[in-house]
Amino acid sequence: MNKKDHTTKRYVFVTLLNVLITIAEFLGGIFSGSLALLSDAVHNLSDVGAIVLSFVAHLISEKDRNRRKTFGYQRAETLAAFTNGVILIVISLVLFVEAIERFWKPEKINGNLMLIIALIGLAANFISMLVMHHDAKKNLNVRSTFVHMMSDALSSIAVVVGAVIIEFWKIDWIDPLLTMLVSLFILFEAYKVTMKAANILMESNPGIDLAKVNMVVLRHTDIINIHHVHLWRYSDNYIMLDAHLNVKKTMTCAEFEQLSHQIGRELKSKFGINHFTFQAECERGVNDKMIYGEGKK
Repeated sequence: MNKKDHTTKRYVFVTLLNVLITIAEFLGGIFSGSLALLSDAVHNLSDVGAIVLSFVAHLISEKDRNRRKTFGYQRAETLAAFTNGVILIVISLVLFVEAIERFWKPEKINGNLMLIIALIGLAANFISMLVMHHDAKKNLNVRSTFVHMMSDALSSIAVVVGAVIIEFWKIDWIDPLLTMLVSLFILFEAYKVTMKAANILMESNPGIDLAKVNMVVLRHTDIINIHHVHLWRYSDNYIMLDAHLNVKKTMTCAEFEQLSHQIGRELKSKFGINHFTFQAECERGVNDKMIYGEGKK
């Protein structure tokens, strides 16, 4: 079984688990009369939507290239990660504002059923985090789902801790305080996911030093200059380089092809660039910089 099949099974498991927890929280909120638990169920429902979005994007990304999508469909996962990141930012800001309001209008947390449901939700979210943790290290879309699960787990912890402290020490303001801390942490994690996805969509340089790329290429004496460079991350698995190389007029096509593959292997080994396109030129652009138009006003 390949890695993509494992990821698909993890998505299915996490989706079903969170649907069950959302139903449990709705029922628990209704039977316990807890508005706070119902609110958390609504929050969980939005997370289920985010997980489904990530799951669908994952399935789409597995489609083969075709004439309409010559690069393939892997960017679908980046779009889903960006969307989920924005959703998380909005949720964290809403939680923060609600926490501030609760300092003036505190809501008492009570009821054994509410605490039991919160503990069940915490266990489920923790399991979901463990299931998605491995793929979250290498896949931005899975990472956005992992952050959603982490936000739910932290919210559940805040509810449980707040309920215990209020029950034994009667400190009502601990609930909004914990909520504010959780929302700030979620905001920080969501910002990282969103910005990384935005940089991929904007085809930004993935943090590779162009000066070092220049050194690797010009180390070959047959290369006179490298210019008109475009370096970007297409997806989690692909870093692409497009460049024009000035070579000697006596170089044959076969020699350039062999040299290009050699440079490509070095760039992959040193920088992780695994897709490259080089255009051979003799005189055009021989004095140009690596980035076309750089330095122009």
